[in-house]
Amino acid sequence: MKIVIFDMDGTLLDSKKDITISVNHVREAHHNLAPLSEEFIVEAINMEVRNLSQLFYETEIYHPEDRELFESHYELQCVKNVYLYEGVEEMLRNLVASHIKISVATNAPTQFALRMLEHLRVKNLFDMIIGADLVNHSKPSPEMLNNILNYYSFDEKNHKAWMVGDNSKDILSAASAGIESIFVTWGFSPQSSAKIVVKKPQEVLDIVL
Repeated sequence: MKIVIFDMDGTLLDSKKDITISVNHVREAHHNLAPLSEEFIVEAINMEVRNLSQLFYETEIYHPEDRELFESHYELQCVKNVYLYEGVEEMLRNLVASHIKISVATNAPTQFALRMLEHLRVKNLFDMIIGADLVNHSKPSPEMLNNILNYYSFDEKNHKAWMVGDNSKDILSAASAGIESIFVTWGFSPQSSAKIVVKKPQEVLDIVL
């Protein structure tokens, strides 16, 4: 058995425009702050260690009212501009057709992952879709990956598994879970010092199949 676990934002799909719109909605509505750029928001999200409430809303903690407004706004916003990266759908369908098991481990809330992947007509390709709200510790913790591997009854002696992502947190979570990782450069992070780096979805197929 072969298993491929995918990150979502910046790996399967481009969500930066909608995330930026919703963050800026909260900034304006609750804090009277000027809008942030997509580039700033993507860089902040990809930081290994960061305080997003400080970076986005200039508050030391993520206030419940900010979280609630963001989530209610993003629930509608998240499918307005999102799209799959070129070659991703073909890659996913080729993996499934080749009897490879595929799942998603994202630090985004599960409700948004399900909504976006359904909107993009690929949700049903995945066996499991786990967001940060379903675990005690998000990536770089291996908890999400371990949950998925346990679902498949993964046996490291007889099975093979990879984590595919665009962030150092994806690579670290894979290392902690004891599986290989593949870093993609077509999404939010154009470069990495990871051991395996790919520039196109077809390269994932070349490695896995």
